[in-house]
Amino acid sequence: MHLAVSLNNASADGQSTGLGFGHLVKFVQSAEAAGIDMVVISDSTDQLSSSPFEATTLLAALATVTESIGLVASASTFAHQPYNLARRFASLDIISHGRIGWNATLAQNPREAANFSRPEGIADEDFRRRAEEFIGIVQGLWRGWDADALLFDKAGGRFHDPEKMHFLDHKGEFFSVRGPLNVARSPQDLPVLVMSGLAEADRDFAAKVADVVLIEADGAGAAYGDLKRRAVAAGREPETMKVLMPVGVNNLAAGEAEGWFDTKSCDGFNLALPADLSLLDHFTDRILPELRRRGLARSTYAGATLRDRLGLGAGGEK
Repeated sequence: MHLAVSLNNASADGQSTGLGFGHLVKFVQSAEAAGIDMVVISDSTDQLSSSPFEATTLLAALATVTESIGLVASASTFAHQPYNLARRFASLDIISHGRIGWNATLAQNPREAANFSRPEGIADEDFRRRAEEFIGIVQGLWRGWDADALLFDKAGGRFHDPEKMHFLDHKGEFFSVRGPLNVARSPQDLPVLVMSGLAEADRDFAAKVADVVLIEADGAGAAYGDLKRRAVAAGREPETMKVLMPVGVNNLAAGEAEGWFDTKSCDGFNLALPADLSLLDHFTDRILPELRRRGLARSTYAGATLRDRLGLGAGGEK
């Protein structure tokens, strides 16, 4: 099974100020030592958020103090432009040697709109179409350079092979983006696309493009089967999209986890935690060893990139 930690990096209970970077480093390094596949950093730009760091900035710093764990940042399609966001994640992926992912949600935060000149927000259906277009642009920009496109041939005066550079030339309902990025192809082909906050209407799109889907615990088995069927209908191999369900760490037992996994309710688990080392230690010291004894969790990282370790293909719909 695959294991992720969704990290709420706001103040933990009992703390009056935001968490320091050193505390977050210890938490992520502990998760890495336990062999957890990836940590998903929460973020929000609404005025009530108490997160002390912008998530992609935090990922850049964490990439320098970790070696193997996947680093995923939440970033809103409302708060960014697709070109800048694609460039940022592509740069992070090179810095981290292929360990980066983007957690994109199709759920609208109504408080966020007031910070970006849209105090009235966007109609839900318009937001959904806009988010789908945004995500498609980002993935298209990530594919703008073939892996061997950059030649750096100083003697021959050739920076790149023009046949292996692709303009996006996107002109859509909400965005117009020419491309390509001025960042090379990702070390893992594409940064990993994580999707969360899905409504029923979002599942077809997620099944086409997402690498990892974070689902709710209620109805997890039905949602898992539905997403896998939709992925097959979209022409994908079902194992190229991983579906993770959330678990309450204090109440999780290894036998219960094995039951969910054996009944194909999920491909693994997403541990929703504040940045509290004691809660992580409870999982890594008491539950994880039993999962390993049952052959459900590995002890070491396998593969060079996050995409390799999750057993993903080259990405969703081309």
